[in-house]
Amino acid sequence: MTQHDTTLDETQTRIDLAAAIRLSCRYGWHEGVANHFSAAVSTDGKRFVVNPKWVHWSRVRASDLVLCDADDPSAMDRPDAPDPSAWAIHSALHRELPQARVALHIHPPHATALCGLADPTIKPIDQVTARFHNRIAYDLNFGGIATEGEEGERIAKTVGNHSTVMMQNHGVTTLGATVAEAWDALYHLERAAKTLVLAYSTGQPLKVMSDDMAEAVAEEWQVYKDAEYAHFAEMKRILDKEEPDYKD
Repeated sequence: MTQHDTTLDETQTRIDLAAAIRLSCRYGWHEGVANHFSAAVSTDGKRFVVNPKWVHWSRVRASDLVLCDADDPSAMDRPDAPDPSAWAIHSALHRELPQARVALHIHPPHATALCGLADPTIKPIDQVTARFHNRIAYDLNFGGIATEGEEGERIAKTVGNHSTVMMQNHGVTTLGATVAEAWDALYHLERAAKTLVLAYSTGQPLKVMSDDMAEAVAEEWQVYKDAEYAHFAEMKRILDKEEPDYKD
């Protein structure tokens, strides 16, 4: 089994998702005991694991992740029911979107700051911001804290065939075939947002790339696709040394 395999067994998927949760906590992207990451563990993508309700991200272990079926709302009647917003958003994503093998929804500070602007667009002003040129869905119809199924369905429809979503007045979601891909996209999305927020803070006009240049840079990121897996593997090695209980 290789690190590029999109049919990882449930044990490995749990370990990888727990790692993504711990790493996101290290970067301060999470919000209290809220926000949620999920990953499919069935061929059809509808059976998925998600972080447990209101457990701090620094303590989440692979065995803590809750197994759910996107077609079975009775999950919310169980003693270990996930957070209502986790169910509303992630059950819809895993049920409706084939690219949502992994769905990482979170409120990182710089990306969320951009989501609070009238124009939340990630403008291509460097090579990281250009990575997302014409590759982001923008959800501009915030419907409150997503605790109802209808809001999750609306979000899924807005995402369409994209794998990165800026959610105005809310936060961000990245999707991927593997945890490594979704987490690397989240890392670079927050880096892009930080760069853009810093550039805005100078009060000077942005030097935005032409569409042709931004598209060329975005395509070049595919040349370095293997770096996404290497990045996540390296970060897991750090966790293996400093927080090995994430695998438990």
